[in-house]
Amino acid sequence: MLYIFRLVDNIFPEDPEDGLVKANMEKLTFYALSAPEKLDRIGAYLSERLSRDVARHRYGYVCIAMEALDQLLMACHCQSINLFVESFLKMVRKLLEADKPNLQILGTNSFVKFANIEEDTPSYHRSYDFFVSRFSEMCHSSYEDPDFRTKIRMAGIKGLQGVVRKTVNDELQANIWDPQHMDKIVPSLLFNLQSGEGTESRSPSPLQSSKKEKESPAELTERCFRELLGRAAYGNIKNAVTPVLMHLDNHSLWEGKTFAVRCFKIIMYSIQSQHSHLVIQQLLGHLDANSKSSATVRAGIVEVLLEAAAIAASGSVGPTVLEVFNTLLRHLRLSVDYELTGSYDCTNIGTKIIKEHEERQLQEAVIRTIGSFANTLPTYQRSEVMLFIMGKIPIPGMHPTLPSTGSGPEGNRMIQVMLLKSLRQVTCGFQTTNMLTALPNSFLDPLLSFALQEDAEIRLLVLEILVSLIDRHDNLPKFSTISIISDISVLKLKVDKCSRQDNLFMKKHAQHLYRHIYLCCKEQSSVRPHFEKLYSLLALISMELANEEVVVDLIRVALALQDLALSSEEMLPVYNRCAVHALSSAYLNLISQLTTVPAFCQHVHEVIEMRQKESPYLLPEDVFIENPKYDKRRVIELLFQQAKITEVLGGSGYNTERLATPYVPQFTDEDRLSKRKSIGETISLQVEVESRNSPEKEERTPAEEITFETLKNAIVDSVGVEEQEKERRRQVVEKFQKAPFEEIAAHCGARATMLQSKLNQIFEITIRPPPSPSGTITSSYGQTQSRSVPVYEMKFPDLCVY
Repeated sequence: MLYIFRLVDNIFPEDPEDGLVKANMEKLTFYALSAPEKLDRIGAYLSERLSRDVARHRYGYVCIAMEALDQLLMACHCQSINLFVESFLKMVRKLLEADKPNLQILGTNSFVKFANIEEDTPSYHRSYDFFVSRFSEMCHSSYEDPDFRTKIRMAGIKGLQGVVRKTVNDELQANIWDPQHMDKIVPSLLFNLQSGEGTESRSPSPLQSSKKEKESPAELTERCFRELLGRAAYGNIKNAVTPVLMHLDNHSLWEGKTFAVRCFKIIMYSIQSQHSHLVIQQLLGHLDANSKSSATVRAGIVEVLLEAAAIAASGSVGPTVLEVFNTLLRHLRLSVDYELTGSYDCTNIGTKIIKEHEERQLQEAVIRTIGSFANTLPTYQRSEVMLFIMGKIPIPGMHPTLPSTGSGPEGNRMIQVMLLKSLRQVTCGFQTTNMLTALPNSFLDPLLSFALQEDAEIRLLVLEILVSLIDRHDNLPKFSTISIISDISVLKLKVDKCSRQDNLFMKKHAQHLYRHIYLCCKEQSSVRPHFEKLYSLLALISMELANEEVVVDLIRVALALQDLALSSEEMLPVYNRCAVHALSSAYLNLISQLTTVPAFCQHVHEVIEMRQKESPYLLPEDVFIENPKYDKRRVIELLFQQAKITEVLGGSGYNTERLATPYVPQFTDEDRLSKRKSIGETISLQVEVESRNSPEKEERTPAEEITFETLKNAIVDSVGVEEQEKERRRQVVEKFQKAPFEEIAAHCGARATMLQSKLNQIFEITIRPPPSPSGTITSSYGQTQSRSVPVYEMKFPDLCVY
């Protein structure tokens, strides 16, 4: 024992400025290696001397003692090192508790060296709780001297990094991921990261940094933070991210957005990619928790979600795809409610008055975030999201009011606009090989119904969504403006042959699309963007979904549009009439070059040249620039001739009979209820139905003769039918709202009984056996009935037997 004391004493010189006596230190090291069981006594005596020197302020000897401890620690790797480590940590703790900054830094440096040593044997009783607390406290140092303050903070950061390295992979140690530790480590790191907010995140990959001679606390903090997150396993992500959310809340850092976004960029780039969705879920949960916070706070969280989703890519949504979008849509609806009501109840501060522009900024941020999440999804999941959003939009006649919106029609309209904007974001960049399965009736029918609304903004959004869905080869930018293109080859269009799935899609939905294009042109509130989108829609259908039959129908639609512009029954303004003529001319110019029929191109070119000379307001280059003049008699002379087009296309194999038949849109109940149906369309509907019947297969039924009385009755009845239909709908709604349950049940039961009786009649007619050659029988009521005779007993004429 005395020999150990003498060996230890000999390493200390008489003058501490001379430093460690190296020869004697080598002897002590050799003895420790030769007799490792003595390490604990060597450590205990060194610890005793260090404590005495600290108390006597002999700091030179303190440095020598720590240097000796470091050398023994680095040299000795044996099973007895655990006992020595206890003495070492006791001395480090003594230094960290000292008031002198130099001693704190000295103790931290020794601890960092110890943290980098990989121990062979486990330790069952070692605790690092003090070091976590002390290093976190040093990270928040407010020492007067700025140089020492910076050094102490950096020492604290390095100490926390050492604790993490020492404990994160040792299952026998206290779990460093416990909230009691994370609540100290993470805020300490964020505090120093915030102090150097001006510096940008240097590298998107974790555990990567450049060694600099003078590293700032913020740079060191970022490196440490990345390392901490990079070591986080699946079950530890929540404990690591929760303190970040709390720190941003407590210091009101969501509103500035910059620091919050920077923090979560570091998190998303540092954690393992398969854990990304856990961070997204925590952010969504935090957004729910802040539903009563100010719009700027909610917008800050949404902006962070936007950036995080872009980084996480395909791993951002995780298994609960629709739940992510449901949360975002719920907050979009809440924001609309707050904007309309002007205030909301807050649990802490009572009623809070909102600022409309802040809520609008939040709504735009939510819509962008929805699009960002959608871009990470495969096609089939994006189709599900589109259907999900469509199911949330209040559709007139189906679910006209929202349970959460108490502000009437204006609230419904705002929800429609916001959700359609969200849908537009989701459909941006949407590409599918099978339009029929990606866009089912349950999606297209509600979407197209919005094209019939009088609200111009909603109609424009619907057109933008349709264009995004159909554009699968990025041709849309080439048709962003409506114009007469003399040579479309300069556009370098990407045109593929129409697939079988596309043909089926058009066979099923083409008439609906044509009808809504036609009806959109009838709207008096349509302006330039509407006509530009209609042109884009016609052009993209021609390139993405067109076969010979579709091309013929599109030409018929274009010719019907110029007839619409001439119609005196439609109360269209002069601007709209000219715009429809311009749309028709621009599209016929495009389709004539796509069909590559020279005579067709020549006719279109001649009409356009005549318009350029005599009536330029019938072309898009002039009509959208200044207020046009309109001379109907002159316009009639400058129309595209359906007979001429039918003749030239018939020579190239197109269906001349179909081309010669004027296009008349199919009308449904929703058009009649929406007041979109005119008398002329009512009369000509039968003509269109007849034109679809094939003359080779069946004989046409002569059309009903139209007289003056017929027209008069149609005019009188059309108004009355609309009023009756409105009244009937009102009564049905009122009945189901106010009538007792028993009455509603009886009514539904009666309808079911009536339906069953009708079905029984139909089955009786269709299933009744055919008349038998054996004759008929007479019932007791005097009616003749066919007698059922088995087939094998029937007698057939010889000519019927094979």
